[in-house]
Amino acid sequence: MEKLLSTKEVAEFLGVNEKMIYTLINEKGLPASKITGKWLFPKNLVDQWVASRTINYPRQPETAVEIPNLLLIAGSNDILLDHTLVLFRRQNPEFVAFFGNLGSLGGLKALRQGLCHVATSHLAQEDNEDYNFSFAASLLEESPAIVNFCNREQGLLVPKGNPQNISKVEDIGTKGLSIVNRPLEASTRLMLDREFKKAGLDCRNVQGYDREFQSHLEVGLEVLAGRASTGPAIRAVADLLGLDFIPLRWERFDLLIPKHSFFTKSVQLFLELLHSSGFKALAEDFSGYDLSQSGKMVYPKDA
Repeated sequence: MEKLLSTKEVAEFLGVNEKMIYTLINEKGLPASKITGKWLFPKNLVDQWVASRTINYPRQPETAVEIPNLLLIAGSNDILLDHTLVLFRRQNPEFVAFFGNLGSLGGLKALRQGLCHVATSHLAQEDNEDYNFSFAASLLEESPAIVNFCNREQGLLVPKGNPQNISKVEDIGTKGLSIVNRPLEASTRLMLDREFKKAGLDCRNVQGYDREFQSHLEVGLEVLAGRASTGPAIRAVADLLGLDFIPLRWERFDLLIPKHSFFTKSVQLFLELLHSSGFKALAEDFSGYDLSQSGKMVYPKDA
């Protein structure tokens, strides 16, 4: 079992007073468990929580993004993106293209370190009205170009027939249901945390909250196998696995591209693909996607 820290120990570890710890629990999502009336903090989850808030990574002087005929994309995963990369390789066999599933925050940090050409992100801002701008401003030295990849529908996956009769996030708490979750770096995890907060649910009391899986598809397989009552994912996964879907919101899924990468041949070929009939045909095989903004420059808007 991972080491558990007391309130005093975690305060010393973070370099704050003990009263601040309670604020971090309630307002910043510091991982904690209440056992026999006192708070305990799993050391490994506290380490992850701290790492997820790290900014200003030093950029490496020489990076893989300078290698010709290479396309490196990192960040939030998506089924349509996976198939688009296959199409890119098929149409451009002289190029090598890879995707790193790091979550939206992880993708921005990789971009900051010069480890990828493009980061994929769907980080909703505090007002829930826009995406990615404030996070890019805090994590990156320079504002990147932001191009829309797609809009997609997020929600909760439930077994076929919805046997627990789940209709809203509040049902997870009132019915004592189990969930499966995404990692701390994932935007979908942040979305779920906000939904819990709106519903007045303490995420630390939700069974399965700490069971993390790297992709939407993995979350779906856990629900399909009956190892969780529900989990957050995109609608496309529900249709692929024959699950039911409780919609929560449509979101903008963007490509963040720094200036030094934007005009590389591999990035430009990938952006051109978003305007092609082949890309639109791929999306027709899945539900829960809207391509009305795909390939459009979100920032700077006058580009």
